[in-house]
Amino acid sequence: MQVNIGNRCNLSCKHCHIEADTDKTDQMALETMKACLLAFGSFSFSVLDITGGAPELNDNYEWFITEASSLAKAKNGKVITRTNLVIVTEPGYEHLPTRWSELGVEVAASLPHYEQRTTDRQRGEGVFERTIEGLRALNAIGYGKGISNQAGQPLVLNLVVNPNGAFLPPSQSSAEREYRQNLSERYGVSFDHLLTITNNPTGRFRTFLNEKGIYDTYLKRLFDAFNPATLENMMCRFQLSIAWDGGIYDCDFNQTLKQPIKGQGTIFDIATQGPLPRTINFGDHCYACTAGAGSSCGGATA
Repeated sequence: MQVNIGNRCNLSCKHCHIEADTDKTDQMALETMKACLLAFGSFSFSVLDITGGAPELNDNYEWFITEASSLAKAKNGKVITRTNLVIVTEPGYEHLPTRWSELGVEVAASLPHYEQRTTDRQRGEGVFERTIEGLRALNAIGYGKGISNQAGQPLVLNLVVNPNGAFLPPSQSSAEREYRQNLSERYGVSFDHLLTITNNPTGRFRTFLNEKGIYDTYLKRLFDAFNPATLENMMCRFQLSIAWDGGIYDCDFNQTLKQPIKGQGTIFDIATQGPLPRTINFGDHCYACTAGAGSSCGGATA
């Protein structure tokens, strides 16, 4: 279960498919979070993946990760929090890495590139430097170091990489070696795994493609790179995406396009009835998940 708890963010990245920004106000209410937790704890979900925006900006974020972590531990599952890393360098949020470590939360941190110029071009001036600061804070308490917390839960730090343009990501394994070497040698930081994600032609990235007049060209690039080996592990086949208002989608991209799931209501319905049979809602944007080595919130799929 992936839960998007709001579209407010402290950054305004060019590739953002949900167009998160500092002035956005949509935020998941506590009542909806409780319904998510009831569904997660009652049925066969094993992973609760918390995203945004910058999910940390939701007023009830810490309550949510605390309750979710307790449920996940009881069913031998896990909680993932997605972060842009910059947020943990801002006043009022510096304590979050320590809280994550106490709860055994897995961290999926966004880092477009190990070159400052490339990252700042995609995410904003000065973002790279603060991203490295965030990585160092996580490393300092054991994340990305092969260390577990006092409860024996591994402190996992994964990096999430999106291409800086209208092209496919590199090989995930080769990119991981490249990032590991450069981040270690240049900045003294480490991580566990690198996850590559293809830019989906939705939201702010779609606007960029249209402004450059290359939307159709990019779609054809994805179509031409279709790989049938990616189909078995498409994330929509084993994941539900819950919007800030409790709406249910097959994935975060369908959520952006306002294409709700077929055959189900809201998270409040799932909390009482459980997940129901469904037909996945497809569109041209789905080729982003089937191109090359495939793409999902967990990285390459083939």
